[in-house]
Amino acid sequence: MTTAADTVVRYEPRGAALDVFKSRDSELVIAGPAGTGKSLACLWRVHLAALNNPGIRCLIVRKTAVSLGSTTLVTYEKKVAAAAMAAGIVRWFGGSPREAPCYRYANGSVIVVGGLDKPEKIMSAEYDLVFADEATELTVTDWESIATRLRNGVLSWQQQIAACNPAQPTHWLKQRCDQGQARMLISRHIDNPAYMNADGTPTTVGAAYFAKLDALTGVRRLRLRDGKWAAVEGQIYEAYDEAIHLVDEVKPTAAWTRWGAVDFGYTNPFVYQDWWEDPDGRLYLAREIYFTRRLVEDHAERIKHILYYASGQPRGQLPRAIYVDHDAEDRATLERKLGLSTKPAHKSVSDGIQAVQSRLKVQPDGKPRLFIARNALVERDPELETGSLPMCTADEITGYVWAVKPGNKGGLKEEPVKENDHGCDALRYMVAARDLVGRTRVRWL
Repeated sequence: MTTAADTVVRYEPRGAALDVFKSRDSELVIAGPAGTGKSLACLWRVHLAALNNPGIRCLIVRKTAVSLGSTTLVTYEKKVAAAAMAAGIVRWFGGSPREAPCYRYANGSVIVVGGLDKPEKIMSAEYDLVFADEATELTVTDWESIATRLRNGVLSWQQQIAACNPAQPTHWLKQRCDQGQARMLISRHIDNPAYMNADGTPTTVGAAYFAKLDALTGVRRLRLRDGKWAAVEGQIYEAYDEAIHLVDEVKPTAAWTRWGAVDFGYTNPFVYQDWWEDPDGRLYLAREIYFTRRLVEDHAERIKHILYYASGQPRGQLPRAIYVDHDAEDRATLERKLGLSTKPAHKSVSDGIQAVQSRLKVQPDGKPRLFIARNALVERDPELETGSLPMCTADEITGYVWAVKPGNKGGLKEEPVKENDHGCDALRYMVAARDLVGRTRVRWL
C-alpha cells in the first residue's frame, strides 16, 4: 500500500506562509491582500499534519457549507491533496446521519469539513487542529465555540488557524490580535510563488492577476490590493452590521408574503433577489442570483427553480410582485420565460436610500426591519471571484459609498458611486416598493 513516505510533496512556502508551519500559537491569523496564498498555506499545514501524525482529527470550516465546497475544498483537492488522493492515501467520505463529511487518511487521521450554518455534526466532535477560511465572515462567538472543540489531545499542541483578507479596523478578529489574544501573520504577494518570482518580479499569471487588483477602487483596493484594514469613508448604509443584519437562514411560513426584485445586467451582474416579508413587516433576502455574462432567458430558468423547487419554502407560493429595472426588452423576455408579470421599480435614488437606511436601524424590539441570509447566493460567479469583485449584495453594502461631484467645496453627499451597486439597486427597489409606493390607504369613517 502507498504510504505518506512514498508521496512526493512539492510546495514552496515563503514569508508568512512559512511561518504558518512554524507557529504553535493556540490562535493564529494569517491576513493580507487577495492572492497571497493564505488559504493554500493553511490547507497544506493541515494536510501535512494529518499525513505525518497518525490518528489526529482536524477541521476545515467556513461560515457556510456552500462557500466551503465551492472554494476552499476545490483548492484542497486540486492543489494540495491531489497526489495523496490519487495514491489512495486520502479518501473522501460523504457523511452519514451520525458523522460529518470528511477526508479519511490511511494512517487513521481525519479532516472533517463543514459550515457553521449547519454546526451540529462538526461541533459535536473534538479536534487537534482547525482551519477557518475567510474568517472575517465568522462572529467572535463562532471563533470561541471552535476553541472549545480543541481538546482531542493526540497532537502535542492544539491550534486554530484563520485566513482572511483585511476588513474594517474595528473587526473583532483584528481587535483580538491587537489585544494579544491571537497572533497575526501579515501575508504579502511575494509569499505566493504562483504570482511572484523569488526576485520580486511577477510571473506571467501574476501580472494578469495584479492588473485586476489594480483596477479596484476605494476601500476594496485598500483591502484586497494593499492589504490594509481600512474603514469605508462615506459609507451610505452606516447602520449595516453583519452581526445584526446577516442571519444563518430564512424559514418562511404560509403566513409570509413573497416578493422579487431584479436589476438587469450582462457584463455587469444580473441580480435577482427572492424576498420574504414576515407578518411584522420585516424583509428577508432569502435567495439571490448574482451572475455575469448570461442571457435573461437563462437567468429565468434559474429563477423558476428558486420559485418552484427550492427547499425550505411554503409550497406553491409565488411572489406577489416582481419589481424590475426599466429595460423594456429584458423585462419582456423575463416575463415571457417566467410566465409571470413584473412591475417597474421605483427608481428615485435619494428617497429609496433613505427608506433602506430606515429599515437597517435597530428598532425598540432589538431587531432591524431588513435581513440578508448568509447562504442567499445560489451560485458563485468564478469571473467575479477571480477579479476579487463583490459576489452578492452583502458584499456590496460595505463598499456602497457617496460620490462627491467636482467643485463641491463642502464635500456634501450627493449621489452614490455608480460602481458595484447592482445588488444595492435591487435592494432599494424592494424597499421602495414596500415603504414608498403601493401602500393601500384605508380611511376609517
